[in-house]
Amino acid sequence: MNEFNILNFSPNCHVHFVGIGGISMSALAQILFYMGFEISGSDIRASNITKKLEKIGIQIFIGHNPSNIKTADVIVHTAAVKSDNPEMLFAKENNLVIIERPTLLGEIMRKYKYSIGVSGTHGKTTTTSMVSMMLMVANYDPTITVGGEVDEIGGNLRLGNSDYFVTEACEYVESFLKFHPFVGIILNIDEDHLDYFKDIDEITQAFIKYACLIPKEGFLIINNDDQRKNQIIDNVDCNIITYGINNNSNYQAIDIEFNHFGCPSFSILHNDKILGQIQLDIPGLHNVYNAMAAVACCMSLNVKFDSCKNGLLSFKGAKRRFEYKGSLNNITIIDDYAHHPSEVSATLSAAKNCPHNKIWCIFQPHTYSRTKKLLKTFAKAFFDADKIIVTDIYAAREKDSGEIHSKDLVEKLLENKKDALYFKDFESIKEYIISNAAQGDLIITMGAGDIHKVGEMILNQKEGI
Repeated sequence: MNEFNILNFSPNCHVHFVGIGGISMSALAQILFYMGFEISGSDIRASNITKKLEKIGIQIFIGHNPSNIKTADVIVHTAAVKSDNPEMLFAKENNLVIIERPTLLGEIMRKYKYSIGVSGTHGKTTTTSMVSMMLMVANYDPTITVGGEVDEIGGNLRLGNSDYFVTEACEYVESFLKFHPFVGIILNIDEDHLDYFKDIDEITQAFIKYACLIPKEGFLIINNDDQRKNQIIDNVDCNIITYGINNNSNYQAIDIEFNHFGCPSFSILHNDKILGQIQLDIPGLHNVYNAMAAVACCMSLNVKFDSCKNGLLSFKGAKRRFEYKGSLNNITIIDDYAHHPSEVSATLSAAKNCPHNKIWCIFQPHTYSRTKKLLKTFAKAFFDADKIIVTDIYAAREKDSGEIHSKDLVEKLLENKKDALYFKDFESIKEYIISNAAQGDLIITMGAGDIHKVGEMILNQKEGI
């Protein structure tokens, strides 16, 4: 297979994206499109993303067919695309250049002097958005690709005209090892993606290899409260900047307080000197950590503290990250992407600081492997929820082996004395909520699949509650 380097291709070559409707794939397609490449893409179904791409002039095919790529020079795909995909088979038979999404993203990063890669098991989208807001307020004019929809940049992509590039760096299948960060952020290292990684030690090794990609003159921004941070720090040869709350760090949050909406304010110490106070418009202690990482990153690039402060204050949160969906008869609906026990716990902890009577969590587990391997941890993650509803596991890239079911999680929750129920379909969940939720209750739909639809169904209900 030919080695791909975007710098070696003339802009008039034709690049085709298999699975162009993905949040990251669509952003990369647009970057190349505005660089002058001929771009097309295919996906299983139409979506708001594919319609947006069509609107700017990218050719979109619904369904995968060899005829879609007959004029293509380069094929881009994700790890989720199977080897028997008809477009992939045609590309191999005709010796087309085939590359995976992270390879393309890594080559794009090479074009920027200051590429920022935000990694970690949790918080990547929020922190990437925070960094982006600070750079924008400081007039650094960054190019941004983020794994979610952010109103402040008009979606998942912002095209800038500078040496600054900001992106998420995901550890799944070690894709971030194809990247070229000048600044690498490691937010946290936790047990996840166990369909690929053997255990936490293998995950840690992946983060060590990622940190080693940072050049000597670059910066590693790392959470000093993470128990595995020393394993990373001991193996890198670059500038190291720490941040945290509990341990003395280069950047440390002190005097943390929460308002009646659960949004924190805090002061920042920089090398034991107070920089000033930060106010966030999004809830939760976990977002203090995210904000600290973003401040440490941007100040390493000579962004003034006032720009960091104002960038954070103007950030209202990414879509599906504790997103307010609406209220019906004084019942509040929130949607959140949390799909790992640590994320579930952090989100529910943030909800405790919000006005509420009872907290309902409607949870959709994400992938069979994660649910099976982290079942006991999941069963302890819902401590702050008063009522828990669990629906079927969202398969994503996996097939059901029959080894795990959502009922297994409900059983564990009941053993932990939690009020938990299983419902198979969204309509039944909606009807149960309408019949049983009371004024002042806070309902959180939670998961990385399509569980957000339940909240929308409740809000569209004209009668009841």
